[in-house]
Amino acid sequence: AYLSKRGEKRDTVIIPDSAHGTNPASARLAGFDVAVVRSNAGGRIDTDHLKTLLSDRTAVIMITNPNTLGLFEDEIATIADLVHAAGGLVYLDGANLNALLGLARPGDMGFDVVHFNLHKTFSTPHGGGGPGSGPVGVTEALVPFLPVPMIDRVGDRYVLSEDRPLTIGRMHGFHGNALVLVRAYAYIRTLGPEGLRRAAEHAILNANYLKARLAGTFEVPFDRICQHEFVLSARRFKEKGVGAWDIAKRLLDYGVHPPTVYFPLIVPEALMIEPPETESKETLDAFADALLAVAVEAERDPDLIRQAPHTMPVRRLDEVRAARQPDLRWRDEG
Repeated sequence: AYLSKRGEKRDTVIIPDSAHGTNPASARLAGFDVAVVRSNAGGRIDTDHLKTLLSDRTAVIMITNPNTLGLFEDEIATIADLVHAAGGLVYLDGANLNALLGLARPGDMGFDVVHFNLHKTFSTPHGGGGPGSGPVGVTEALVPFLPVPMIDRVGDRYVLSEDRPLTIGRMHGFHGNALVLVRAYAYIRTLGPEGLRRAAEHAILNANYLKARLAGTFEVPFDRICQHEFVLSARRFKEKGVGAWDIAKRLLDYGVHPPTVYFPLIVPEALMIEPPETESKETLDAFADALLAVAVEAERDPDLIRQAPHTMPVRRLDEVRAARQPDLRWRDEG
């Protein structure tokens, strides 16, 4: 609506090759074409390649910062300037805000739109597909186009208002996962500014500690100071017939929930490790010890890893069926 009001027909969203798949999916659902910008040798956006993609068709660049490799986009101001000069907007996928709390402001980086993942960053677990919630913040220029109803303050009361001539209208017939909002609000008020900053600092410290412990055994494709997460590669074990998936299954036998595997896609045999701020040194060491033990097993007895897990109630599931027909509640089959 904002672009139409300007009389422009921009139809392309630029997305980094390290991005989560929901980013291009969201762009396509909204009717945009997608252009992929490469990562450079440092695991960040290649600004030279970005320049070749910018045109009068560019609507938005959608960035996660820190990115999905756990690296801060240190050229973010330059990227924002380039996109703005081309007439586009800069959008932050706020999935990784737990690395920025109290340390940096997206507005200072040049972002026009930010969605805030309340799950993960603000205390709510985000496994199993939810529950998720993400308020959206925009610059003043975009405020008239926000969906309704909006919240207005009238005297000492708050009211819902639909008096927005340029609004894109209603997005849903409901108001989202309200309990996630309440939980996040309580978390923010409880911690306060200093507590939120410490949460970010601890998330960063925990990730770098784990990376340092594991780097000698697993390949670290982008081995530099990370933010809240980092990505390892298990490709050295492929010669033994063991992949990231097998390692994840074996971790279950150690009582450890495995990390995300095979993502981001630009890292072969990826293990994406994201320790939250609440982990103690003891639990971080337990995770590292388990992963290092599995690495030894992969070298000495690869069949053990390929057949894992050995101690779970079920072994390896039909992943396709599990995704299409999830069994979400217990039923007495007797």
